[in-house]
Amino acid sequence: MAGVFSRFFKLGSQNMAIDLGTANTLVYVQDRGIVLNEPSVVAIETLNGVKKVKAVGDDAKMMMGKTPDNIEAIRPLRDGVIADIEIAEEMIKHFIRKVHGKKNLFRYPEIVICVPSGSTSVERRAIRDAASNAGASQVYLILEPMAGA
Repeated sequence: MAGVFSRFFKLGSQNMAIDLGTANTLVYVQDRGIVLNEPSVVAIETLNGVKKVKAVGDDAKMMMGKTPDNIEAIRPLRDGVIADIEIAEEMIKHFIRKVHGKKNLFRYPEIVICVPSGSTSVERRAIRDAASNAGASQVYLILEPMAGA
């Protein structure tokens, strides 16, 4: 994984690579390796018709099956592609903040994202838009078979 992604990153950067999986999301940071491996799950609370992110990743998965009716655990990816762009964007934002923390609020990372080889151009655009809207300065998409090579 490190060899492919290191070609995209500048020396000493805090840029990241994200493998958005249907079950889990992995985040790799140059010179640190895989720093995050969490479920691709977002818990959404709906109050008076307004939706709000309640939890993401491990915290959201722990809530599955134990929440009141107004909280729903959602997997924003199906078959390796984004099925719910808004929820996926919130998940990506959460993972960027979790990895970079508050110290990097003004430094937006470059992000490489693995996409399934069978994904359509519309699905790839949705993935790129989600990462851009989550704060990435640049987004690079690579096919999963290339990332695994």
